[in-house]
Amino acid sequence: MSTELPPVAPEVLAEAVESLTARLRKKLDDATAGCAAAATGEADGSVTFRFGEDAVVTLRPGPAGTVTEAGQATCTCLLAPRCLHRAAALGAAPLADTAPPEPEPAGAAGTEQTTAVEPAESAASAEPAEPAESAASAEPVESAESVPALTAAQVGAATALWHAAAEALAAGVTAGGAVVQAELLRAAHTARLAGLPRAEAAALRVVRGLRAARERRTAHRLGDLTGSFRELLYTAGVLASGTADPALTGTSRRAYTQGGSLQVQGLCREPVLSATGYGGVVTHLLAPDGSRYSISDVRPGGLARARGAGRASVALGGATLDHAGLARGGLRIVGATVSPEGRLGAGRGVKATPLPGAAWSDGPAAPLFARPAAEAVAALLATPAEAAEAETALIGCDVTVVGAAGDHLLVREAVPHAPLLRLLPAHPHPELPHTENLRRIASYPGLRLRVLGRPDLDRAATLRPVAVGPVPGAQYTLRLPGEWLGRADLGYERLQGEHFPPPDAAAAAAGEAGPVPAADAPDPLADAPLWRVRRLLETGVAGGRRAVAEAARGTAAQAAYGPLRRAGLTAAADLATALAAEADRRPRDAFGRLADPSPDGYAWAWLAAATHLAAAERSLVAASWTATPDGATPAAP
Repeated sequence: MSTELPPVAPEVLAEAVESLTARLRKKLDDATAGCAAAATGEADGSVTFRFGEDAVVTLRPGPAGTVTEAGQATCTCLLAPRCLHRAAALGAAPLADTAPPEPEPAGAAGTEQTTAVEPAESAASAEPAEPAESAASAEPVESAESVPALTAAQVGAATALWHAAAEALAAGVTAGGAVVQAELLRAAHTARLAGLPRAEAAALRVVRGLRAARERRTAHRLGDLTGSFRELLYTAGVLASGTADPALTGTSRRAYTQGGSLQVQGLCREPVLSATGYGGVVTHLLAPDGSRYSISDVRPGGLARARGAGRASVALGGATLDHAGLARGGLRIVGATVSPEGRLGAGRGVKATPLPGAAWSDGPAAPLFARPAAEAVAALLATPAEAAEAETALIGCDVTVVGAAGDHLLVREAVPHAPLLRLLPAHPHPELPHTENLRRIASYPGLRLRVLGRPDLDRAATLRPVAVGPVPGAQYTLRLPGEWLGRADLGYERLQGEHFPPPDAAAAAAGEAGPVPAADAPDPLADAPLWRVRRLLETGVAGGRRAVAEAARGTAAQAAYGPLRRAGLTAAADLATALAAEADRRPRDAFGRLADPSPDGYAWAWLAAATHLAAAERSLVAASWTATPDGATPAAP
């Protein structure tokens, strides 16, 4: 069993790689490859790496379990600290978050730190934007004042990050080794010092994606790395122009403000599981006026903590509730502290009193299910793509189960002319019950179901359910225990046979609802020829600029982009053609040297195509939620 390596601060790794000579840098990737398997944990918490007889590298993490200073990584060889051994050991360790939480005594009040500076991702996402501390350690802090304009230091840092990102894109995964990653980390650290946390977070995601791709991890997805490159290039490019909205700089701290007195009712709870080793739970709450709040408890611990935190105590103002009780109960809070995202904090002056719970049909959640899902998604898609609300909002709808189709469950909303919707697990981890619950629901065609979930804005008409319940007044629907208050949290509760209606009720329900179609739902996103542009962009991320140039030579490019023009997607075809041409443009002087070695032109062409593709796919996703009078989804343009 391999030893778990302590996380390393990005700037420490960047400094170690930068101190190497050019000859040693060429050997760094090979030296890093076998380090993790040869690590040995010591009794004092340090980790050692042995390189031959005379070189031993020791990593001594600080109190937070992270290597944050150069002196915490030492080597016994003669070249230390500018040695290959030390840089390889640091490169084998995982990257630490830029502001790791410091250990605090129980009940201590502090400031909730975060490295996320972009829209908050789904709480059940496999790779959340950042690990967040428990709400118990949150205390109101002053909001950062808006900077009227970008400073010269910020513009310079953004420009350096743009050049590093362009070099990494031109290299691709195949050539994006430790040296390329170190350049990105150095530029990201400079951006952090200049007050550009959003750009820094985007750079760290790219580095983690490059690592996952080169190590061939099972959780790696080329599409995710492509999106990370697009976000990094866009953020750095706009900031480098000096004309960006100061809001694009992001924020490295959640600013909690006084929210006065609140009364909230629980909606549901869902597990949080991060690929960086964090786990926990987030409980969603709703106020009588429709305002949404949440209480989270996320700490290091991974899957074990994600599964156990569902019944952990809610550390908020002395409330004697656990998350399971809060998801079906309520709170009256005095002196509440609230972040802009609706996260409730637990400062010293917060007092909370439990309240009786309410069913979805009777409490403040009732309006969620009165609005058609298409209207709710249209409102989310109308918000800016980077808005947090579009990524985290929960919507509700009443649906009829059609059946399983591939890896998803097909349902139809109970409104006239509604399209078929796809239900996918909110978290696909096999140790969490999301997938098992959906599989059991799929075995009951015609079942009426009330669903509360998060729309997947990257897929056509797709909803990721967090909780389900029976439809009021329906005969062929779920039969949940009374203490569940009419809902089941799919991430914590497993639906059993006793929770479903008997088989003889299916015939009567079929007569009421009419025949249920068994065909799969049309997918305008998959049917559109935009996949050709996506494949070109992902080819560039995987193989670098040279791979795009090779794919574009000859008549293959004209044949590839012809379907785009015939489908009316002429802008996508033009941008793809321009990207291929720029990738193959390598002008040389009379001596055979590159006349323009800068990858900036190629990076701008790639970013233009990627930005257009994201906008086009977003439009197709919006169309997939709109049905024609016969109930079919509109065809792709």
